[in-house]
Amino acid sequence: MSELSINTTQNVKINFVAASVGERLGAYFIDAGIKISYIFFIIWVFFYWMDIDKLMTNLDSWSRGAIFLVLFFPLIIYSLTLESIFEGQSFGKKLVKIKVVKIDGYQASFGDYLIRWFFRIIDFSLFNGIIGLIAVASSKKSQRLGDMAAGTAVITLKNKINISHTILEDIGEAYVPTYPLVIKLSDNDMRIIKETYQSALAKNDHEIIYKLVAKIEGVTGIKNQSGNNNDFIRVILKDYNFYTQHM
Repeated sequence: MSELSINTTQNVKINFVAASVGERLGAYFIDAGIKISYIFFIIWVFFYWMDIDKLMTNLDSWSRGAIFLVLFFPLIIYSLTLESIFEGQSFGKKLVKIKVVKIDGYQASFGDYLIRWFFRIIDFSLFNGIIGLIAVASSKKSQRLGDMAAGTAVITLKNKINISHTILEDIGEAYVPTYPLVIKLSDNDMRIIKETYQSALAKNDHEIIYKLVAKIEGVTGIKNQSGNNNDFIRVILKDYNFYTQHM
């Protein structure tokens, strides 16, 4: 497996392990199995049980085509819809524990998923998927052509992590938050803040911590009430967890 190093906007390197060809193929075949099951379900319900064939005999070819398009349209937008809803995961990716991410540290957007979806025609449909397989196997970041075009990569989520590697913070039931404006930040913002803070703390880099505090204040409008930068960042992390867990 190759390691994927992402440089965030705070100039912090976060290392992920790129999903292997085997993991991506596993997710692909699981999704393919779901699609095939859907096809059999549609055939059984509409063509055997409802006997829609009889209703379609008097229709012109355009009308019949429109009916087929409506029935099987979910298959066409399967990956685009699920990756947009589940932030980079289809059902197959969820089961295999892999995910689509941006290589610049941001959460992938609908436009990114749309680009990847368009390129499925080249990656998977042409030459029985050989193009996509070769691209993933030969790319340094294990990217297919759709990933290269969208600026995304697929990472594995199987790495063992603990709470220090996530945005989660231990807060008790009686915790009282200090900064309500912290909800202006996103999960990705908090992950970057925590990664940056922990890195600066390990290096005893007070300048980075100072700049991080200034950035948080500038983006959210929050003012440091404690007077201590370390305490301020710790409270910000806990407050964000409090509000996102109780909203």
